[in-house]
Amino acid sequence: MNKSKCPCCDSTHTKKNGKRNGKQVYKCLECGYQFRRKQLPCEEEIWYIYQEKKQTISELSDMFNVSDSTIKRMLAHVTKEWVQPDLSGRSGYVHLDATYWGHNWGVFLALDDASGYPLYVEFIKSETTADYLNAVRSIEARGYLIKGLIIDGRQALFNLLAGYNLQMCQFHMKQIIRRYLTNNPRLKADRALKELMVTLPSIKESEFKERYVSWRNFWADTLRSLLKSGKTQYTHKRLRSAMRSIDFFLPFLFTYQKVECQGMPNTNNKIEGTFTDLKKNLNNHSGLSIKNRKRFICVFFLALIKALCIKKQDTQ
Repeated sequence: MNKSKCPCCDSTHTKKNGKRNGKQVYKCLECGYQFRRKQLPCEEEIWYIYQEKKQTISELSDMFNVSDSTIKRMLAHVTKEWVQPDLSGRSGYVHLDATYWGHNWGVFLALDDASGYPLYVEFIKSETTADYLNAVRSIEARGYLIKGLIIDGRQALFNLLAGYNLQMCQFHMKQIIRRYLTNNPRLKADRALKELMVTLPSIKESEFKERYVSWRNFWADTLRSLLKSGKTQYTHKRLRSAMRSIDFFLPFLFTYQKVECQGMPNTNNKIEGTFTDLKKNLNNHSGLSIKNRKRFICVFFLALIKALCIKKQDTQ
């Protein structure tokens, strides 16, 4: 049991000492000081300190001089559910991605690039093309004008969402090639391609295509070997896989450089940063059940919307 702490000498050697005006009074057995417990804040305030100030249940119980079960009970009374917000009159570029906890559930998020405003939040078991399509339809149905989408590599999405300006995240593109070629490729052709990919964020589309075609032509013989029968056979499977990935995503790597897409980002760093903040908040409260974790995530995005609205009012 968490005993009341004396505000005079900080001793926990205290006892109840009757009531005055209907409120419990305590007496310190060390210094004789009589006192009342501080009044607990409301449940909403407790939750704010729990989530935003990153205080654990045990830290809250020490802060307010009550038991852990009292804090847990107050937190359990906070009921928050995510409702997809009205987006009338809004427009911009949209980040789409999902993050997971374990292998069987995660959260799918759509984020406005300019403001970081969460446009769509949905809990999912696995990431499918249907989740992306549902998110886009939901966003448009609530009045948002989508100028373009930033996504990170599911090839089926680029056919499914072909009617939109699509930007393949350049960071993820570099990571895909790195997985095929490794960090320290042995072949000269691999190293030359890896060096070309390093320039991806800072190069113009025409120059990149020219250098990529030049690389393919120069190393064409490396990708084929001559058999005794006189026929040729393809070699270096991982290098060819890297080439196929570049060939597929190349039309979507430089969408942000188009005249009609000015202001479009070339990576999905915005949404990755939001996921990082969310997971940092959750890491302070290990052991949460899936139900409580989902409630925590809902409150996180509701608090994010509130903070963005306050920031917008301050700048006006």
